[in-house]
Amino acid sequence: MKRVRCPKCDHYNIFDETLYREGQSLVFECEKCRKQFQIRIGTSRLAATQKDANRLKETNDAGLGSILVVENVFGYRQSFALQEGDNVIGRYNPGDRITIPIDTTDRSMDRRHCVITVKKESDGTVSYTLRDFPSLTGTFLGNRILGDRERARIEDGAVITLGATTIILQEPEQQ
Repeated sequence: MKRVRCPKCDHYNIFDETLYREGQSLVFECEKCRKQFQIRIGTSRLAATQKDANRLKETNDAGLGSILVVENVFGYRQSFALQEGDNVIGRYNPGDRITIPIDTTDRSMDRRHCVITVKKESDGTVSYTLRDFPSLTGTFLGNRILGDRERARIEDGAVITLGATTIILQEPEQQ
C-alpha cells in the first residue's frame, strides 16, 4: 500500500500500487477535501532524496553518525546520515536545498529549522554541535530551548525537538 499526499490539504490517500505499472498516470480525488489531482507511478523525488541519504550512509567510511526521526504526523520512521560540516535540518519542501529534508506535514517545523555541525577531531573522535537556524518555534534539546546564537554540544542519544517532531542523534557503532 502506498500513500499519496493531496496538494491542497496535505491529507494522505492510500492506494494499492501493485494494481498499476510503473509510468502509469492516475487521477485521485482526495477523501478529505475532494480535490482531484494526478500522479505518475514511479519513484518520487523524496524517495530519491532518501535513497541518496541511504547511499551516503552506506558509503560513509568515516562513520559520522545519523539522526533518527521518531515522532511525526505520519508515525513512520525516517533515518538520515550526517555529513561532515553543517547539516541543515528542516521540513521537506520541493525545490529547497537542505541537507536533511524530513517528510512531515508538521507546519510547526520550519523548512530550515536547525543545524547539526559534525566535526572530526584530530584524535579521530567526532563532535556534534546543535544550533537553531533560527526557527519560529525554536529548537529544544531535551526539555530546554536553545537561545539565539546558542550552540550546544550533543552526544549519542540526544533528544532534539523541532516543532512537534522529535529526532534522536545516533553515533556510529564502534568497530
